[in-house]
Amino acid sequence: MKKIKLDIVGLSYSQTQSGAYALVLGEVSGRRRLPIIIGSFEAQAIAIEIEKMTPSRPLTHDLFKSLGEAYNIKIQEIIIYNLVDGIFYSKLICSDGKKVVEIDARTSDAIAVAVRFDCPIYTYEFILSTAGIVIEGNDFVYLENINETKEEKTTAAATSTGGFGSLSVDELKSKLQEALAEESYEKAAKIRDELNRRKAS
Repeated sequence: MKKIKLDIVGLSYSQTQSGAYALVLGEVSGRRRLPIIIGSFEAQAIAIEIEKMTPSRPLTHDLFKSLGEAYNIKIQEIIIYNLVDGIFYSKLICSDGKKVVEIDARTSDAIAVAVRFDCPIYTYEFILSTAGIVIEGNDFVYLENINETKEEKTTAAATSTGGFGSLSVDELKSKLQEALAEESYEKAAKIRDELNRRKAS
């Protein structure tokens, strides 16, 4: 499968989940956005590295980098390779110059490591088609799952989200556009999941 390169385009405090953050990844060569809900520790670990701040003592992800460098292990890339029941699955592609090893990781941890090793972040088309949101001009539009195969729909099925069950599809799409206009990506992700659930049923 063709890989799609992503950049970090936003990190904001969650308005609906206490202690959670919305990490927004953007398609490098396109206008799609992939919002991912992460914990406060991982959000802090990502933000500290992006802002080039130096903590008084190494954080866990800094320790991981130091250990890797001590043994000449490089992280070549991060791949967000699957989405099951609303959970993203990622892996680190590591190399010591002789062999390449894939290591399973939580997406938030993988990205915290990626920013430290300055390595690229990738995903696949079916994940962006399922969980992404596309920006058209100055307007935000719900991303239809036009490229999904039946198998991909099965592996990338989204779960039902609470709070939006009583709204019609048109109302949900309207709420989605409002959430995106306000840059409330976490709320937009929940609405997107509800729309995906209805399309699959």
